[in-house]
Amino acid sequence: MSYCVNCGVELDASLESCPLCHTPVINLSDLQKFKKTTPYPTQTGQVDKVRRTDMAIIASIVLFATSLSCLLLNLLVFSANMWSLFVIGVCIILYVLMLPVIVYTKFPIYISLLFDGIAVGFFLYLITFNTPDKEWFTRLALPIVVLVTILVEIFALLLRSFRISFVTTALYFFIEIALLCVGLELLILHYHGEQLHLVWSAIVLTVCVVICTMLITLLCMRRLREAVRRRLHF
Repeated sequence: MSYCVNCGVELDASLESCPLCHTPVINLSDLQKFKKTTPYPTQTGQVDKVRRTDMAIIASIVLFATSLSCLLLNLLVFSANMWSLFVIGVCIILYVLMLPVIVYTKFPIYISLLFDGIAVGFFLYLITFNTPDKEWFTRLALPIVVLVTILVEIFALLLRSFRISFVTTALYFFIEIALLCVGLELLILHYHGEQLHLVWSAIVLTVCVVICTMLITLLCMRRLREAVRRRLHF
């Protein structure tokens, strides 16, 4: 015998609702089936992913339209100097930087870094059209871009060729910083026609040598390296 869950009146087994308050009668077997069901969908829906080709097309159109608009404004309205070359150069650099991300994700990092260096060099070359002297580009700007590109390529090669850790990465970084500062000072002195000697870069070189010596010591002494790793949590 069953009773209504709402008013408590005795119910006949054949009834589907309470004759007094009309509350539906749920059998225990139906209740077990109801518990097994869920009001939520069993399959998750998916939003269509944005294709990389679409992103590449949008980025190309935006950068090309920006470059073309600035060039037309420069030629037709504000024609005092070729200021649009600066905007065009920035757009080229942005496109080269976004190219591996929106077009081809498996682009080799060495080729990507090389394209970045070429884009920066081309941007600096465009600046020469707004300067009376172009010697600064060939004797200073271009060698600096080549130096930085080579150092970045070497840094990427070291990270990909050898075992990576916090200590080794820091070691490569400080070696690159020392070489970069020494190279910059020598290139600047050569551009001004002065005698090649180290001044401010010698200080940076000394600090980097001390730090690199400490890092090499940590790499050679495993127990010391593990102790420093535990204390610094890296």
